[in-house]
Amino acid sequence: MIIFWHRRDLRITDNVGLATARQQSSKVVGIFCLDPNILERDDIAPARVTYMIGCLQQLQQRYLQVGSQLLILHDEPTKAIPSLAVALNAKAVFWNWDVEPYSQTRDQKVREALQQKGIEVYNSWDQLLHAPGEIVTQSSKPYTVYTPFWKNWSQQPKAQPVESLKDVEGLTEKELDMAESVGTISLPTAPDLGYSWDNELLVAPGEKAAQEALETFCDFAITEYQQQRNFPSIDGTSKLSAALKFGTIGIRTVWEAAQTAYHLSRSDETCDSIQTWQKELAWREFYQHAMYFFPELAEGPYRQEFKNFPWDNDPKLFQAWCEGKTGYPIVDAAMRQLNEIGWMHNRCRMIVASFLTKDLFINWQWGEKYFLQKLFDGDLSANNGGWQWSASSGMDPKPLRIFNPASQAQKFDPDAEYIRQWLPELGSVDTEYLVTGKIDQRDRDTCGYPALLVDHKQRQQEFKQRYRQQKER
Repeated sequence: MIIFWHRRDLRITDNVGLATARQQSSKVVGIFCLDPNILERDDIAPARVTYMIGCLQQLQQRYLQVGSQLLILHDEPTKAIPSLAVALNAKAVFWNWDVEPYSQTRDQKVREALQQKGIEVYNSWDQLLHAPGEIVTQSSKPYTVYTPFWKNWSQQPKAQPVESLKDVEGLTEKELDMAESVGTISLPTAPDLGYSWDNELLVAPGEKAAQEALETFCDFAITEYQQQRNFPSIDGTSKLSAALKFGTIGIRTVWEAAQTAYHLSRSDETCDSIQTWQKELAWREFYQHAMYFFPELAEGPYRQEFKNFPWDNDPKLFQAWCEGKTGYPIVDAAMRQLNEIGWMHNRCRMIVASFLTKDLFINWQWGEKYFLQKLFDGDLSANNGGWQWSASSGMDPKPLRIFNPASQAQKFDPDAEYIRQWLPELGSVDTEYLVTGKIDQRDRDTCGYPALLVDHKQRQQEFKQRYRQQKER
């Protein structure tokens, strides 16, 4: 018997570690461990837990379809997994590696505990097209700048999807009883775990829904991705971020679909759009490689000048930002979207992150945490990388970047469609005033919309001054 420990790979299709386990034995059983060290943190989004539980429900059904089971544990992995493996007399436990600091520490402890009990451990890289260490500089060091990483990464051959799990043997009734005696449980609901999400999820959970979303995107939106991806009122993105975070679809499957669309393209514009999306996949891998080689990123800024930056960290200003009450329509619309559906368009993520750090002078880590408390696709590496990019504290060849909310709205929401969608109280206000933010105070009072929290031009100048002073120290 082989146990396969699922984590960020909630699927049986194109799963490297699972396919390797199946090659070793026809008796393969899946497990998922609800880890208290993760679930009891204060940066876990109810929408994300709800999506994860939905994915696990689908995965259990997939296992039953091929003849086996997915068992659920809710305990410390370092104790629960070795205990289960011993009780089932498993020969080995397989799992796919992760880049996050906690995962690496936990995995090493589980590995040691299993090996002490004479149980073999096998690991694979699955969530990346290129594992950490495969894409390095000429001096064999990890990249800290995206563009040369992309140039190298894009030139390397990509692996094909691996075979799906099939024709497997599951546990007998006796073995299922044994598993239950050492802690396996029925899959709980999100409320059972203390997380309640009453709204609909932006996308359906599970392997089938992810595959359908990929096919739909590659049939239509990917061909115009370059032109439409920055406009939040247009449904021009793949919506695959949560599927990739939880691994309900394999990255090799995703790449193959994009390549197929590329080869079917009949214009340079379409090819450029598809490659633009492929560059986003490379950004995902760049941030994961960065987290693997520089785990300190999870705890603070990469750039020295931001180690002791003089943030104001005004809790009242932060609360106004969280609630979408800054007086800047594009910022507030984005925050309302985040709070209501657990997701935010990527262009808007950059706008609100710049506003929090460069206009309100609030530490980017406050925003990073708030995003993880809300996003159903929240991922440590991508979220951290995006926030440090926006705050200018991360790996970025342009160290100081400030977004003007008005110019961003004028360029990417010129008809104020997005603003009106999320700020319906401003529906009657003239479009020009919505996108520039120059709404008359009487109109603000009439609509119940707050005054400008700060003056962007003034704060921009002050931030630059603080930044210069910090660099000179």
